[in-house]
Amino acid sequence: MIFTNLKKYRIVLASGSPRRYDLLKQTGLDFSVGNNREVHEVPPPGLPVEEVALALAGQKADAWKDEWEKENCLVVTADTVVVLDEQLLGKPAHREEAVDMLKSLSGRSHRVITGVMLCSNELQIGFSEETKVFFRPLSPVQINYYVDRYKPFDKAGAYGIQEWIGLVGIQRIEGSYFNVMGLPVARLLEELERF
Repeated sequence: MIFTNLKKYRIVLASGSPRRYDLLKQTGLDFSVGNNREVHEVPPPGLPVEEVALALAGQKADAWKDEWEKENCLVVTADTVVVLDEQLLGKPAHREEAVDMLKSLSGRSHRVITGVMLCSNELQIGFSEETKVFFRPLSPVQINYYVDRYKPFDKAGAYGIQEWIGLVGIQRIEGSYFNVMGLPVARLLEELERF
């Protein structure tokens, strides 16, 4: 492990996301994955969209409080939201909603915001990272192909930048690519240095 300050911690990634697991694994950190706990992921009413991802990551951290209150345990939680015209695009409930989301993103830019909480019994750190994503115009054929083949129902905004749609549909981004995948790795490592 490159961070000697973390040696005393048992690090738990409290996320069922395979993308977050893969990204954190690539850092070389030793960690385990916590089983998902029931969190309703409902943002407080009236919260500005810029604060929603961090609030949801905080709700997830609260669900794991019994773990991070233990000595030498560090729990990492995260949540990612897609914002188009100040409206949140969550995970699509079904095929038609995924198609509609991608139609609304086609040829436009949107923001992806990931909130992260790092919690131990000694310290709790929360932060957000934002990336602007620019989509090329997508044809109905492209949208239907992507939704039918990749079934992006577990992804905010109905897409994964690392999948086919990212290869053909994303013109450019401003900010962290990994943030769009669901974990702003460079910022996470920077914050972990503070532990």
